[in-house]
Amino acid sequence: GMDLAPKEVEIDVAQHLVFTGNPGTGKSTVARLIVQIYRALGILEKGHLVETDRAGLVAGYEGQTAIKTTTVTTSAFGGEAYSLLRNSDDAFGHEAIDTLVKLMEDHRDDLVVIVAGYLVEMDDFIGANPGLKSRFPLTIVFDDYTDDELVAIFCQMAKQSDYTVSPAVIDRFRARLAAEPRVHGFGNGRFVRNAFEAAAVSLSSRIAEVADPTEEQLRVLEPGDLDGTDLDGTDRDGST
Repeated sequence: GMDLAPKEVEIDVAQHLVFTGNPGTGKSTVARLIVQIYRALGILEKGHLVETDRAGLVAGYEGQTAIKTTTVTTSAFGGEAYSLLRNSDDAFGHEAIDTLVKLMEDHRDDLVVIVAGYLVEMDDFIGANPGLKSRFPLTIVFDDYTDDELVAIFCQMAKQSDYTVSPAVIDRFRARLAAEPRVHGFGNGRFVRNAFEAAAVSLSSRIAEVADPTEEQLRVLEPGDLDGTDLDGTDRDGST
């Protein structure tokens, strides 16, 4: 008979990744998980994550940026991963990119770079240096969550914090979601967290006027608790 023993397969992993998507879609969370996976697979020996933004890499005047970028990046060596969460409103310093490309070339076994941000800015970033396109062959798009998913996240947050959420509260939250334009910068999971935290604060201030509140009163959210504050839920830098 034929020898059907499995052959050793050499897997060439595209280690450097581009993550695009709105805030609160899980880019940072997934970056941290990928680091753990790479470590478990032996691709990275230490597998820790160095997170930085543009300010961490780009200095105020020429020449300093290369030093700064090198310092941050070398702190990620030894098989560790390096995640670049950059400001969205700010062109990336060419000097930082050139330095990064050279470091990725010189330390290909010690460094994994994950860049994350909005789609347009990530396209600009990859286009800023000819050496980047070949080094970042894989872009993963993080879609906005659906309303159902955002409702599920809301219910999960409430449950973890021991709050009771009635169908009426969920309906009110859905109405808030429906009224929220899904534009560039929609906060996704962050929007939900802001909504939940604002509702909890609203409940606390309602209960403050009750002389001897029951356990139930302290825990049961009401639809009106969701009517407060502006919850656009993004932070200005567009990182997750």
